[in-house]
Amino acid sequence: MKASSLYRIASVLLLLFAIGHTLGFRQTDPAWGVGPLIDSMRSIHFDVQGFSRTYWDFFSAFGLFFAVFLLFAAVLAWQLGSLPPEIFARMRRTAWALAVCFAAVTALCFRYAFTAPIVFSTLITMCLIAAAWLSAKTRV
Repeated sequence: MKASSLYRIASVLLLLFAIGHTLGFRQTDPAWGVGPLIDSMRSIHFDVQGFSRTYWDFFSAFGLFFAVFLLFAAVLAWQLGSLPPEIFARMRRTAWALAVCFAAVTALCFRYAFTAPIVFSTLITMCLIAAAWLSAKTRV
């Protein structure tokens, strides 16, 4: 398989991961029994540097930060997949940095998340590592 195809696959997976995360990270199931906790996170306000915030605000912000990061990573992966070899040679560190970053995301998912993010992050990491590896073999 070509590196460009792997980058495109990673990009699509990243986009799907971003959509799923954005739609799902604030959802709860009544069977979890976390209703009172969520209500508390939403209702207790405190002042932070002149702003009235709740823990739900922080939770939402960090979840949305991650969604934005996933969208940026999708665009970056797509762009890496369309670079000619002579330009990609200058971007190898960026390609490897993206792969290492997602390896870290995968490790965090294994530690703190559940099946869907583990599967998405693992597949994305595998695509990014394979694409960076294949691209490194291209002589300029």
